[in-house]
Amino acid sequence: MDLAPSCHLPLLLLLVVTLTGVCGQRIIGGVEVKPYSIKYQASLHFFGIHYCGGTLIYPQWVVSAAHCWRPSHLMKVVLSEHSIIKSEGVEQTFSVSAVFQHYMYNPRTFDNDIMLIKLDRPAVINAMVEPASLPDPDSPPLAYFTQCTVSGWGVTWLNSYQLSPELRSVDVNIFSNCEYYYYFRITDNMICAGSRYGGKDSCQGDSGGPLVCDGKFEGIVSWGIGCAYAFYPGVYTKVRKYVGWIKWVTQNS
Repeated sequence: MDLAPSCHLPLLLLLVVTLTGVCGQRIIGGVEVKPYSIKYQASLHFFGIHYCGGTLIYPQWVVSAAHCWRPSHLMKVVLSEHSIIKSEGVEQTFSVSAVFQHYMYNPRTFDNDIMLIKLDRPAVINAMVEPASLPDPDSPPLAYFTQCTVSGWGVTWLNSYQLSPELRSVDVNIFSNCEYYYYFRITDNMICAGSRYGGKDSCQGDSGGPLVCDGKFEGIVSWGIGCAYAFYPGVYTKVRKYVGWIKWVTQNS
């Protein structure tokens, strides 16, 4: 894959590749999760097909990446989803009443790559659906090599064009010196996570999905160089930088 923010963008792999012309993120080196165990995971659908992930943070609000934006009337959000190729009878499917890209999102650099989605009604919180915990913006920075988990339905190996039918996750580690690998393209609004030796990452179809560290929703799958390459960790939007914005939008919309 090419260098840059174009590397980890959403791809409507099963619809029309030419619609976006870019590549997204997937789970590589992971495993299928126990059904409904990642209760905050959301699937974003465009024309009925999964294209990005998201994270439930309040009963009526989901967070995703700004580059996953689509017109609200064409989007659906599905919670309590395990398989994206068959109905299991427990899914909660929502229309979207409003979408809020961050007002400083830069589509060239992917700085401020965050978006809020307001569902048409509150989700039913139950044994399979539960909001993720937002981090404390004033808590200490995540330590180097902190173990985190990223999840999604993205492709499972490099150069694949087929999404994973079932939700998968992989454990990755925080890279504190990410600027070294990305030549000063990392801003203070981003964090990096991956494997020192490669083989574990998110990729096509995982964009917008959650990175959770120590029980807190710390990152949003955003961009990177290829997928699962050694020394090129995935780049995530740093959620703790946006907690104030999230609270302002959700309380005033």
